[in-house]
Amino acid sequence: MSVASDTHAQAAQEASGADLIVHNARIFTGNAAQPAASALAVRNGRIFSVGTDAEVLGLKGTRTRVIDSRGRRLIPGIIDAHTHVLNEGGFNYTLRWDGVPTLRRALAMLREQAKRTPEGHWVKVIGGWSPYQFEEQRFPTMEELRKAVPNRPMIVQYAYNRGFMNQQAMDAFGVGTDAFPKFPGTELEKDAQGRYTGVVHGFTFMFIVMETMVPQLSFDEEVSSLIHTIHSLNRFGITSAIDAGTGFREYPKGQRTVDVVARDNRLNIRMPFVDIQFGDGTGNMVDAEITAITRTAPIAPGHNLHPHLAHGHVYRGTGEVLAGDVHDHENFDRPAVIIEPEMMRQLVERDVAKLVQRRIPFRLHITYNENITPFLDALEKLNQKTPLDGLRWSLEHAETISPANIARVKALGGGIALDTKMAFHGDGFIKTHGRDKALLTPRLRQLVDSGIPLAMTTDGFRAASYNPWVGISWMVSGKAVSGSEVLARDNRLSRAEALGLFTRKAAWFMNTETEMGMIAPGQLADFALLDRDYFTVPESQIASVSSVLTVMDGRVVYGAQDYQSLAPALPDVLPAWSPIRHFGGYYQAR
Repeated sequence: MSVASDTHAQAAQEASGADLIVHNARIFTGNAAQPAASALAVRNGRIFSVGTDAEVLGLKGTRTRVIDSRGRRLIPGIIDAHTHVLNEGGFNYTLRWDGVPTLRRALAMLREQAKRTPEGHWVKVIGGWSPYQFEEQRFPTMEELRKAVPNRPMIVQYAYNRGFMNQQAMDAFGVGTDAFPKFPGTELEKDAQGRYTGVVHGFTFMFIVMETMVPQLSFDEEVSSLIHTIHSLNRFGITSAIDAGTGFREYPKGQRTVDVVARDNRLNIRMPFVDIQFGDGTGNMVDAEITAITRTAPIAPGHNLHPHLAHGHVYRGTGEVLAGDVHDHENFDRPAVIIEPEMMRQLVERDVAKLVQRRIPFRLHITYNENITPFLDALEKLNQKTPLDGLRWSLEHAETISPANIARVKALGGGIALDTKMAFHGDGFIKTHGRDKALLTPRLRQLVDSGIPLAMTTDGFRAASYNPWVGISWMVSGKAVSGSEVLARDNRLSRAEALGLFTRKAAWFMNTETEMGMIAPGQLADFALLDRDYFTVPESQIASVSSVLTVMDGRVVYGAQDYQSLAPALPDVLPAWSPIRHFGGYYQAR
């Protein structure tokens, strides 16, 4: 062969070869036509071949990166169809108790962080944990918390249910004065002498406002927070996350940090977003949303703000809150919040109608079946007058939805995005609503069998942890983090079904069901190599699954163990005293 011919052959091989090959794997494809394989090849951010090692390795070019899976399990990238990434602009200021096994260890972390936190800043634990995860099976006492944090303001928040404040925090918040947020349902505990104990019970909006009253991050610290939040998601094999709205950083303000991270090619996750516009709290939220996307910073549903990543940062409509007075919360320590049916009717006729007319997709936080029924009554009437006609909409959470209402949602073309809160708060639900009801909350078996567009989500980072594997464990085993049975045996899912609700089924909520959620030719190259075989390990180990290699858009975004050297370098966590810098985002035994 001549030099010219040899050069031409080499150039052709480089042009046709794969960018990345992963082989020697146990691949769960999620593709019924090819349920298993051992290798895959990627080019230009998409999978183009799936098969045996021999078949796929034959596609190797001179520049192909080849990764040996060493027999590990490979799955499609996890899609979290409802979480709150941009809500965690303060991620680097927060000590996370997610996954901490004992209260003793949690308090030790709090003591250590209190010594590190500089004057003028707070020691904070904001959601993502449950007292039922602890070996001790209880909440911390105020005495334990005051002892752990004696000289800095401190708040420890449990979901959106209750908070624990030391005296410095109560003084800063103005507890007992008009400065403290007073939302319906707020209760400040008092001792026998009538003094505030520091424990506050309440609902979502009160805790959101409290978070605005503490020291805020600089812009550079917010950028650092977003990078390290995404890194924490990648650790669990999450490659896509729908940001389900924020009370802090609404569009377009919330996009400033995303723009910087995307510009530097550090947005290592596909992150479509749903926008909530609270405005000044006195106006109509849907009107505020329409103004934001038509006048403030014009954008249309489906518009991708990321300069080059497919589905990188796409506007997917509005919600999950459409009006504050119809928000039924999800505090399982308290009785259900039931909304007046007339208010639901007004929401649909006054606000949802505007969204349907403008073809703006919407999602509605609605927890209890008693509220779902009047909402659907009104939506069915609206559909007769102003057809939904394929507009994507969904109920978010819908824990106690009935079989009849599942069928009604499906008939209207809607979806249901469930969440894993029962894995964390199921024991509290049992105390409030009874064990029999808990075993059918949600009706997983009926929901899956109905064929309705359906996803399981984490609703991280406050109402529950952002770790999807805890929820997958609950769906399969029926057990909460406490070890209690909270799902009936005939209401559980197979391992493939449970994983499907975080992969292929979840893609509907991103409008990407033809190109995401499977390991198949033409699909976007998002996948994870697991540290243990999810399909064969004992049920007790499922909650501990994590990724050792996460690939998004055909590039490695996370690596651990044998693959640590393949991971992109992370910038330092800002500030230097950050709890994330010292403890990480999710508990790891030292």
